[in-house]
Amino acid sequence: MVVLSEQSRVMGAGIASLLLTIGIARFAYTPLLPIMQSQTGLGLAEGGWLASGIYLGYLCGAFIAASVKSLATKDLFYRIGLLLAVISSAGMAITENFWLWMFFRFLAGLSGTAGMLLASALILNWRTNRQLRPELGVHFSGVGIGVVFTALLVEVVGDLFDWRQQWLLLTVISVVLAFIAWIWLPKPDDNAKAKQATAQDSPPSPGFFRLFLVAYFCAGIGYVVSITFIVAIIEELPGLQGLGSWAFMIMGVAAAPACILWDIVARHIGYVMTLIWVSVIHVVGILLPVLIPTFTFAFIGCALFGATFIALVSLVLTMSGRYFPSRPAKMMGKMTVAYGFAVILGPAMTGLLAEKTGSYASGLYFAAVVMSLGCVLFIGLKLLERKEQLAATT
Repeated sequence: MVVLSEQSRVMGAGIASLLLTIGIARFAYTPLLPIMQSQTGLGLAEGGWLASGIYLGYLCGAFIAASVKSLATKDLFYRIGLLLAVISSAGMAITENFWLWMFFRFLAGLSGTAGMLLASALILNWRTNRQLRPELGVHFSGVGIGVVFTALLVEVVGDLFDWRQQWLLLTVISVVLAFIAWIWLPKPDDNAKAKQATAQDSPPSPGFFRLFLVAYFCAGIGYVVSITFIVAIIEELPGLQGLGSWAFMIMGVAAAPACILWDIVARHIGYVMTLIWVSVIHVVGILLPVLIPTFTFAFIGCALFGATFIALVSLVLTMSGRYFPSRPAKMMGKMTVAYGFAVILGPAMTGLLAEKTGSYASGLYFAAVVMSLGCVLFIGLKLLERKEQLAATT
């Protein structure tokens, strides 16, 4: 019998929480979108609005996370989020009403902050209090694993089950993941609270923080269009019909180890410089499937996107925890609010563009332009960081 160490259980809980709240509650919608459109008559614009509903919930959750000070309250909201993830997936299967779908997508987005923000903050505190590296790469591998899992599941059972039965199957799996994520993440103890209170914060300058917020907003636009519509976009490209779920799975395969690898890169060249490289590769990954719509380049683009999209989030949230070790959710929440506005705007804009052009692909060009601006802003962050470091030493 294999007995897992406490560290393995804690990191396993984090991975399970992301598999549940992001991999299923959030990302299952992407490979299921074409199926729901063909079997329920869901329109292009409606598909975009449902995606925005997810992020409206995520934005509301980010506001809550930013306002919570108590570790015990973070832990409570984390566990509520696990339950909402299960409810949201079950709800998608029991109705064909658009407004009820919007409500359940909102709950899915709300649950996403449990894995992305609250679990991140709780795990970062747990690691810091035990003198472990304050890194979240292992935790965020759960996003990539979740993408692979949902894409593979939809591909395997797509010919056997209709859209409703697939949501029900995902609900059953969600219950198992919620159980693991619940029991393996320990409740914060008094010792952890005491250490948290004595941690020394080193917040960024106001100018750095404002520029960081805008750059992260751009990253949100760059992320959300591809991750939401890539399956539908691949299915539209000549000769690539039927390969959308596989493209989505390649994203997940690339994403699973990427956060861990980018953590290693950041140790050597710094977090801001790593963000610059990640954002440049991100733009290339966004554009390749539509600039060179062949099997090879579409899948290379998906791999590059997968290797960078969650790494951006992981690096930014890790930086937030390093700036505010006594209260990591403080900056995490504020950064996620900026990101949240972007990911609400992105799908809605893409849905409107798709109605005018007849294709979701136009949204990728929109995302690439905004993400390119984000690259420039990250470069500006690096220049500002050097200037501030120089001023501090003179």
